[in-house]
Amino acid sequence: MATAGFNGLTVAAFESRMAAEIIRLIERHGGVPLVTPALREIPLDDNSAALKFGVQLTTERVDMLILLTGVGTTALFDLLKTRYPWPSIVEALNQTALVARGPKPVAALKALGLQPMLTVPEPNTWIDLISTLDEYRPVKGLRVAVQEYGASNPDLLEALKQRGAEVFQVPIYRWALPEDLGPLRQALDEMIAGKVPVLLITNAAQVDHVMQVLEKDGKVERFRAALNNMVVASVGPTASERLRQHDWPIDLEPSHPKMGILVKETSEQTVAILKNKKGKG
Repeated sequence: MATAGFNGLTVAAFESRMAAEIIRLIERHGGVPLVTPALREIPLDDNSAALKFGVQLTTERVDMLILLTGVGTTALFDLLKTRYPWPSIVEALNQTALVARGPKPVAALKALGLQPMLTVPEPNTWIDLISTLDEYRPVKGLRVAVQEYGASNPDLLEALKQRGAEVFQVPIYRWALPEDLGPLRQALDEMIAGKVPVLLITNAAQVDHVMQVLEKDGKVERFRAALNNMVVASVGPTASERLRQHDWPIDLEPSHPKMGILVKETSEQTVAILKNKKGKG
């Protein structure tokens, strides 16, 4: 296909943890990467909630543990291992229904020799999670722990409570803005100036952080205007939900919510999408 690939266009992304990987993917598909992290992952200063969960798990009762991310799953059990012998953790988990929100928590559990009772199907949103529980494992009367990532999900917590669960949050890590906002601000200015035709969103929290910086700098409307002339590709429904909340356009969601597929399918459709936008302009 003659128009496949980014054809030397600048492709922006706000990825942090997998920045090197997305740079490599963009280059492989013919783009010039402009990757400036909008997130900094920091451990919680106070791990008391996770340690309290350890006490509840080993000495009281936890009926269900909902694991939202692979990194959070690994971090939670690494933390528990500093306080409890691993066999006692496994013994307690055998009495607890493990629910994994998609393949990453499943892989993290597998690495520990554990398996989930339920796995939430794609696209792995909180709505899919609740639907899976409604169908296979109603939560009424259960003590449900939710391993959180980045920011809390109030919709998920409220849905569990409405169904009669006793819910407690287990935050493991959270997102902060980068310490140096200079590179992010420069990238946003280039987008506003019309120098960046493609933007890839790989995490919902990126959108919140970009909006924080734009609001602080008084550039929200100029940035939104620039997005109308760009290809904005979202990795999946969770990120897309956040984009809509902030009135960002969404031109593309990949067939599966994976970074590699996002870059590949965006590269294949960018030329056509830009041509269509210019035709409407």
